[in-house]
Amino acid sequence: MKFADFVSREAIRAHLDAHDKEGTIREMVQALLDAGQIQADEFESIIKAILKREELGSTGIGRGVAVPHTKHLSVDRLVGTVAISSEGVDFASLDGETVQLFFLLISPPDRPGDHLRALENISRQLRDDTFCRFLKQAKSAEEIQQLLDEADNNQFG
Repeated sequence: MKFADFVSREAIRAHLDAHDKEGTIREMVQALLDAGQIQADEFESIIKAILKREELGSTGIGRGVAVPHTKHLSVDRLVGTVAISSEGVDFASLDGETVQLFFLLISPPDRPGDHLRALENISRQLRDDTFCRFLKQAKSAEEIQQLLDEADNNQFG
């Protein structure tokens, strides 16, 4: 699975305004709503589901990266977005560091394979220090999209 299979170009955010975990999640889910990827009447339910998943253990995986995610009945296919916080957000990461790179995923409950393949792709790409460094330095949604395309085409690592 590639980033192009699930990341909504229109929902990518190069500059998060949020300064905490819930605010970050709200801002990213709002980006998916603005891009037409989720239904407005499901907005709060999706946020609640992601926050409930965070209670099980932070999706801040370390090295300045978090992958908040959930399964939700309101989506019929995997949707996601990417956002960057230049200041960093306290996401209760495993390494205690703030998070700059966020990959948010929402998938249908009956498609666990897609969910797992997306998580695997994200974690594989994020093991590449150059990819992470370039993403953290990206100044626009277009730059982020270009880096995701390059990663899809195996131009890193």
